[in-house]
Amino acid sequence: MPGAHVKTGSVAGKRRAAAVGPVRRIAEELRAQNERFAAAVENMSHGLCMFDAEERMIICNRNYIDLFRLDAKVVKPGIRFFDILQHSVDVGVASQSAEELYAVRKPYIDGAAPSTYEETLADGRIIVISHRPLASGGWVSIYEDVTVQRRAEEELKEQHRRFDAALANMSQGLLMYDADGKMIVRNQRFLELYKVAAADFPYGTTHRDALERLLELGIYTKLDVDSEVAKTQTCLQAGKMHSTYRYLSDGRTFLVVRQPMGGGWVVTFDDVTEQRRAEERMTHLAHHDTLTNLPNRSMFREKLDQALGEAKAKPLAILSLDLDRFKAVNDTFGHPAGDWLLKCVAKRLLHAVRSSKDMVARFGGDEFAIIQFGIKSAADAEKLAKRIVEIVGKPYRDKGREMHVGVSLGIALYPGDGHDADTLLTNADMALYRGKSEGRNVYRFFEPGMDALMRERRALELDLEAALSKREFELDFQPILNIGSGEIVGAEALMRWRSPSRGLVSPENFIPAAEETGLIVQLGDWALRKACSVAAHWPPEMRMAVNVSAAQIKSGGFARSVISALAFSGLPANRLELEITETVMMDESDAVLKTLSQLRGLGVRIALDDFGTGYSSLGYLRRFPVDKIKIDRSFIRDLDRRDTAAIVRTVIGLGAELGITVTAEGVETEAQLDMLRKAGCGEAQGYLIGVPAKAADMSRLLRSQALLRQSG
Repeated sequence: MPGAHVKTGSVAGKRRAAAVGPVRRIAEELRAQNERFAAAVENMSHGLCMFDAEERMIICNRNYIDLFRLDAKVVKPGIRFFDILQHSVDVGVASQSAEELYAVRKPYIDGAAPSTYEETLADGRIIVISHRPLASGGWVSIYEDVTVQRRAEEELKEQHRRFDAALANMSQGLLMYDADGKMIVRNQRFLELYKVAAADFPYGTTHRDALERLLELGIYTKLDVDSEVAKTQTCLQAGKMHSTYRYLSDGRTFLVVRQPMGGGWVVTFDDVTEQRRAEERMTHLAHHDTLTNLPNRSMFREKLDQALGEAKAKPLAILSLDLDRFKAVNDTFGHPAGDWLLKCVAKRLLHAVRSSKDMVARFGGDEFAIIQFGIKSAADAEKLAKRIVEIVGKPYRDKGREMHVGVSLGIALYPGDGHDADTLLTNADMALYRGKSEGRNVYRFFEPGMDALMRERRALELDLEAALSKREFELDFQPILNIGSGEIVGAEALMRWRSPSRGLVSPENFIPAAEETGLIVQLGDWALRKACSVAAHWPPEMRMAVNVSAAQIKSGGFARSVISALAFSGLPANRLELEITETVMMDESDAVLKTLSQLRGLGVRIALDDFGTGYSSLGYLRRFPVDKIKIDRSFIRDLDRRDTAAIVRTVIGLGAELGITVTAEGVETEAQLDMLRKAGCGEAQGYLIGVPAKAADMSRLLRSQALLRQSG
C-alpha cells in the first residue's frame, strides 16, 4: 500500500532526504560568499585582477577595466594575461609593446614573491601595481592610479626647491619659529650677517636661547632678554608685526622684524648700517649748521619751545649775537677766510658758555644765539656776556694773517621779558640792535622802552606799501644751466626794490617785512605776472622760475593768480616753475595741497627751494611729489668738505631715484661745477653761470644761444 509504504518509509529514503539538506546549505553559503567576494571586489577603490597558475584571468573588477580603458567584452575570465597586455596596446593605453610589458612583469610572476612596481601609461598616468602570489599558483594584482598624488609630491618638492632657493638668495637673514617657539628654518644669510656658525644656532633653538647665545658670543652687548621675549609674545598675541633696531658690538645696525605666521613667527634681519648713518647725517644736517656744526635756528627753537613748555619752566636767558666788522674780514681776506673765522668764533662761544646744558646756535651769516639755562639772576647772563665779548674779541691768526672782530649781544630774560619763544627772541634782537646802534663790542639787556627799532620797522613797512603803487619794484633774472648740455635752460626771477629815499633795499630786509604785513601776496602776484610776460618772449622751452611765499598760497586765490598770469602772457604752463620753501610744505592743510596739486595738474612745475636746510625735507618729498629740488648754496660753498660732498651726492642720487630734477645753487667755481657734473647733478645756478641781469640782457643772452644752436 503506497500510503503505508510512504508512512513507514524505507530507511534508505530517509537517509537520502537527510543528506540533501546540508549540501544545499553549503552550496547556498558558498554562493553567498561568492556574491560577497564579488561585491567586495567590485567596490574596491583600486583595480584588481586575479590570475591562475596558467596565467589566465580568474576575475577582475570594474576599476581595473576602467583604469586601463579596456573592453569588458574582451577581458573576460579565462583570457590569457599576455592577451590582456596586447589588448591594452591595441586600445592605445599602453606606452610599450605587449612583449616589452610582459618582459617587465615576468620576473615578478616567476619570483613568486610580493612586490610593487610602477607603470606609466601612454597618457602620462602613473599606476602603482602591487603583485601578490597565490599559494595555489597564480597571483593577484592591485592597481592604483597615483598620478595626482605624484604631481602633488612633485609640486611640493618644487615649492621646497623654490623656498630653499629664496632662502639662499635673500639679502636678509631669516629665522622661522614654530608654534612651540622652536627654530624650524634658518638661512645662510643669517649666519653670514652675524658671523656665526650653524652649530651655534641648531634647529630647535628657542628665541630665548638665540638671544642669550648672541650675548654669550659678544655680538650684542646690551640686551634685556626677558623684555625681548615678552615683546615677542605680545606681538604674537596681538597678531601684529613688530620691528626694532639692534646695535651690534662691531658698530653695525640691524633692523629686526618679527611677523606672526600660523601660530609661530618669522624674524628677518637687515643690515641697515649705512642707511641709518645716512639718515643720522641727514637728521644732523636738518638740525645743524654745516659750516660750524652748531645747532641751527630750527633746533634752537625746538630746544627753547621744549624748555618753556615744561610744567615748571626755570629762569633762563636768551642771548642774540652779531659779529662786528665781520664784513670787513670777508672783503679783505675773502670768503674762505671768513668761513674759517666763523668756525673759530663757534669754538670760542662753546668754550665761553662752560655749561654743557647751554646751547650755542648759528642762525646764519654772522648771527649766533645762546640759551643760558638755570640762571639765578641777570648777573649770571651779564657774566656770560662779558666773557663772550672778551673771548670773541681776541685776535684770530691764520697763515700769518691776523684778523679782528668784535661781538654785540642782546639779552632777554625769562620770565621777565616774555613767556614765549617769539617774544623772547624778538626782545633779545631789539636789545642787540639797540647795542649796535650805540656802539660795538657791547651787550645790552632788553628794556621795555626799546621801540625805536619797531618805529623804524613800521616806517619800512609804510614805504614798502607805497612802493608797489609807485612802481619802485623791478625783476632781475639769474640764468639756470643744464650741466649736461652746457646750455642755459631758463632763469630765476629775483625781486628788487629801488627806493628813491632808501636806495637799493636788500630783499633780506624788505621780504620779511612784506611777509609779516601780508603785502607779499600783492608783491608776489606782480612778480608772477611780470615774470610770465618776460618769459613769453624768450625762445621756446626756456623756463621761468618764480619764488612763492607761504602767504601767497594760503591767500586762497593763488591758483587763479597763476592761471591768470599764464593766460595773460600766453606762457605755456610747463615753462613756469614755482619755487616754494619748506615753510609752505610744513602746512599740510588740504587747501595748500589741493592748490599745489591743481597747479601741477595744469603742467606747472613745483620746485622745493633751499633743500636740506629745513627740519625734515625728506618727509615733504614723501607727502607731496615735487618736480625739482634746489640744493642750498651753503652746501655748494662747502663742497670741498668730504661730509658735505657726500651729502650733496646723496641728494643728487635721491633726485635721480625719484625722477626729480636737482639744481645746485650758489655755484661760483669751476671745481664746484665739475664735482656736480661728475655726481650727475642736472642743473646749476650761481655767479659762475651768470649774475642776475635785467630782462633785456637776459633776452639777448637766450636769443644768442638759440642762434648759436641753429648755426651749429
